[in-house]
Amino acid sequence: MRQIQHFILASGSPRRKRLLLDAGLAFDVVEAPPDVEEDIAPGLEAEAGAIRRAQAKAGYVARLNPDAFVLGADTVVVLNGEILGKPSSRDDASRMLGLLSGRTHEVITAFTLLGAGSRQEEAVTTKVSFRLLDEETIGRYAESGESMDKAGAYAIQGMGGSLVDRVEGSYTNVVGLPVAEVLKVFMRCGVVTDAPLHSAI
Repeated sequence: MRQIQHFILASGSPRRKRLLLDAGLAFDVVEAPPDVEEDIAPGLEAEAGAIRRAQAKAGYVARLNPDAFVLGADTVVVLNGEILGKPSSRDDASRMLGLLSGRTHEVITAFTLLGAGSRQEEAVTTKVSFRLLDEETIGRYAESGESMDKAGAYAIQGMGGSLVDRVEGSYTNVVGLPVAEVLKVFMRCGVVTDAPLHSAI
C-alpha cells in the first residue's frame, strides 16, 4: 500500500493551481505573504532572483508545515535584460506590450520543492515572440484588464494568446509553471498524492 504524502502549493496563483489540477495532482494551497520576498537582495540576475523568490515562498510555508512537501514558484518576463513585472496600471500595461511588440522575450519560471529534508529546484526558460502590434490592438487588450496581474502584462492562456506569434520551449512555463519539469522532480523525490501523477501536457 502506497504512503500518501501531504503536498502544498505555496502560491495563490489560480493558473498554477489549474495546471497542477490538470496534471492530476491533489494538494492544498497555502499562500506565502508578499513580505517574504522583502529580504531578497536587489540587483540579482533574473534567473537568480526568481530562484530566490521561489525559495522564499516555499521556505515560509514549509516552516509552518514541516511534514509536507511544499512547492514554491516565481515567474519573470525578461526583454533584453530588462525585467518586466506586473503592470501598475493600464497605461503601464500598454507600455510593456509596446516594448514586446514584434520582439522575442524570455519567460523564466523557477520552482523549489521542499520536503523530506531535501530541496530540489530548477529554472526553466521559454522564448516567446510577439507579432507586431498596432496601437489599437495594444489599447484594446490593455483595457480588457487581463494584463493587470500578469508578469509582462499578458496571459498566453487567455486573450493574450492572440498577441503571440511563436513559442520556443514549454508552453505551461509561460502560463506560470513548467509542468513536465515539476512532475519529473516529483517522481525523482517519490512524491505521492491522493491522485496519480500523470504525464505532463
